[in-house]
This record gives sequence, C-alpha cells and structure tokens, in this order.
Amino acid sequence: MNLIDLIVKFSSEIQQIRRDIHAHPELCYEENRTADIVANKLTEWRIPVIRGLGITGVVGVIRRGNSARAVGLRADMDALPMQEINTFEHTSQHAGKMHACGHDGHTAMLLGAAHHLAVHGTFDGTVYVIFQPAEEGGAGAQRMIDDGLFVQCPMEAVFGMHNWPGVALGSFGVREGPMMASSNEFEVIITGKGAHAAQPHKGIDPVMVAVQIVQSWQTIVTRNVSPTDSAVLSVTQIHAGSATNVIPDQATLIGTVRTFRGEVLDLMEANMRRIAECTSQALGATVNFRFRRNYPALVNHAKETAMCVDVLKDIVGLEHVDTQVEPTMGAEDFAYMLRAKPGCYVFIGNGDGEHREAGHGLGPCNLHNASYDFNDQLLPLGATYWVRLAEHFLAK
Repeated sequence: MNLIDLIVKFSSEIQQIRRDIHAHPELCYEENRTADIVANKLTEWRIPVIRGLGITGVVGVIRRGNSARAVGLRADMDALPMQEINTFEHTSQHAGKMHACGHDGHTAMLLGAAHHLAVHGTFDGTVYVIFQPAEEGGAGAQRMIDDGLFVQCPMEAVFGMHNWPGVALGSFGVREGPMMASSNEFEVIITGKGAHAAQPHKGIDPVMVAVQIVQSWQTIVTRNVSPTDSAVLSVTQIHAGSATNVIPDQATLIGTVRTFRGEVLDLMEANMRRIAECTSQALGATVNFRFRRNYPALVNHAKETAMCVDVLKDIVGLEHVDTQVEPTMGAEDFAYMLRAKPGCYVFIGNGDGEHREAGHGLGPCNLHNASYDFNDQLLPLGATYWVRLAEHFLAK
C-alpha cells in the first residue's frame, strides 16, 4: 500500500482519539462530547471551525492557495442504542450505547486527514471536513443541509466512506450508480370486530385479514416489480390479541421496504396500499395504512466515482479495488448529500475480525453487532485516501 509516511507516523494519535470516542458513545443529536473533541482538535491544528449545523455537526475549513474551488469530505459521529459485550480497555462506558458501526473510526480517519491537509497538504482551494451527527436514523445529513451546509460551505462535490467487515484490509469497494437502498417503514392497523374465539361468526377477525394482506403483498415483488429491479418487503412485526379465547378488535403490521429506484418505491407503496385497503374491505374490516419514506437510495455519480477509483488505484492497486461491488439493501443518509451535490461513497475493508478479542463472535463480525470493533489498521489507510482524494480534486 502506498500510504503517506507522515500519516503513518501520526496514526498513534489518531488511534487514541478513535478509542476515546469508542469508549464514550453518543446517540444521534447527542454527540456533544464527540463534537467538542473534533472542534478542539481542529482548532489546535489552526483549522477554522463551523459549529451548529445539524445541531451537533462540526465543519472544518482548510484553505490553501487562491482558487475558489472547494470539495467536501464527510464522516459520521453517532453511535447505536445497543449494549456492547467487548471487554477491552476502550469498551463503551455508557450502558446501552455502543459504536457498533465504526463511526468512531470514520471520525478519526477524517481528523487524521484534516491534520495532514492543514500542515502538509498540497492543493489549491478549500477542503471542508464535515463531521455529521445522527446518521443512525436521525437524517443528520439532511439536517445539516437544511441548516445551510452547502450555502455556508459552497463545494463542487462531496465524498463519503464506510468501513465494510468481511472485505480484506487494504481493499475497497465502489460502484457507479445505486450502491445502497432507500429505507422506508410502514404501519398498517386493521380494525375488525372482536368476538369469542368459540363464536368467530359473530365477529370480523383482523388477524385473518392481516394474514391475507401479508401473503398478497409478496406478489408485488414477484409479479409487479420487474425482475431486473430489486425490492425487499419485510413484515417484521405482527401485533394482535391478548388472550387465547378472544378474537381481537385490531391487528397491526409493521415492517420495511427497500428499493434502489424511486419508481419502484412508488409502485411498492401504491400496491401495498391497494392490497391492504381492498382486502380489508372484502373481508369486512377497515384499515389505516401509513407509509413513511426515510432515507433515499444512495447513488454514486459517474465522474466522481471514476476519480475515486483512480485515487484508490494509486494507493492500493487496481486489483484491490472492486469497481462493481455488490449493492447492499442497507441504507445511508449520505444519500441526501449525493442528491444535493455530485460525489461518491466507497467501502473500505474492515478485515475478517482477527483484530478483535478472541471468542467474541465468529467471522468478520458484521456491523451493528455487539462484539464489533473498528479495525485501527484502517486509520492511516483511510486518512491517506482522504488526503489523496482532496489533493487530486484540487490539484494545482
């Protein structure tokens, strides 16, 4: 790997920051301590700081030369509401909170890049280092945009990166076009008529209506969505009843829908609503159908993706860059930034899990896992990528 020597020498300090953040996880829009660490480090390195975008967001402004050109590099800061089971020294000190997605590492990598760009960077223009809150369900990217991120920090393009367990250390994955799916939720409340379980003919059973709806919904994916498109409809909760001898008045269906294209999402929502309403009507029940669109699909732009591939090729070699990485049905709110600006999002391999304590899970330890830990060997690699990308984009 063609790493920047000065970043490698600085990596011990980056690691200390990463592990400190890991030990003190904060949930979405509560990242006050983390934001203070980021802002204080940037100030220590004489990087001007903008605070308050997205409530707890932090932006560092690194300028060199005279060019009016600018680029944005983004990392997320928030943790997850889950209990960590690791026992190493930097394990979470806050019960029920854990950095199980590597945002501690993302923040540390971007801080390492910011330090190098401020002290040794060779570029002409402005690099905005964006430390975003509330990626885990809080739409912090959109909140920063709404608060004026791209107005106060006018940039031509914006780039993001996420660690990916199971991909070898020193390897990257990226693709042009859709790379992560949209995330959407539904709640369907079916109201029937309660009755004694021994006298079902005197009631309207919402449980049977719910069963019919769930079964019929699956035909949307198999018979309405084109086989060349991707869609996932998962009913993850069914709530009904409180006694074995009572037919309840209501049944509730809750779950998620994920697609890569807006047209497919429109089709899914419309057909789900039609099936729920018509089935309920046919069986004598009523229905309240609610569908909430959360994160849009993350779509990489062609020109910026090609640029990222060129940069990665120079760092790790083209054989370690999967330019057709399999898209994931997981979601990421960096999608909002890519709807507002051109850019690209890449996966950086987090290894196969050997960096973790022995006995904590098998295999690579997937994201959102109670024994997950960010691989510190990525820190100089990720920081090097950020620096080379910014310097390439703003070449003199």
